[in-house]
Amino acid sequence: MSEKSEASPSTFGAMKYVHVMYLTGLFIIGWLLINIVESVWTSLNYQFTWMPAPNSAIVFLGGAGVAVVLVLYMWRHPKVNRLAIEIVSELSKVTWPSRKELYASTVVVLVVSVIAAIILGLFDMFWSWATDLLYS
Repeated sequence: MSEKSEASPSTFGAMKYVHVMYLTGLFIIGWLLINIVESVWTSLNYQFTWMPAPNSAIVFLGGAGVAVVLVLYMWRHPKVNRLAIEIVSELSKVTWPSRKELYASTVVVLVVSVIAAIILGLFDMFWSWATDLLYS
């Protein structure tokens, strides 16, 4: 039996999220590869002016093709697929805060950040005054 058929019934509901994760990864990897190739080609074009501009269709098809092959390889690899399933199952166990809890936590973070900034600013003013007094 393959790894996929040994998954518990509860993971089959999570498989749609795993597939969305792979699809998102496909688009991100493809976008990155296309932009990297275009950036490298552009920087080389500044150094070697004889190089023609890259054909956008070829760059797109090459980046998309490499991304598809890479994501299919990761999807078929048992360890990567098991890791993706475990990530999704762990994320399904997370208890997300309510809007009220999120608002209260945000206020606490902002207040503590302002207090820390004031304290650090006072320390900076003191040390600036002390070093000016010492060196002048």
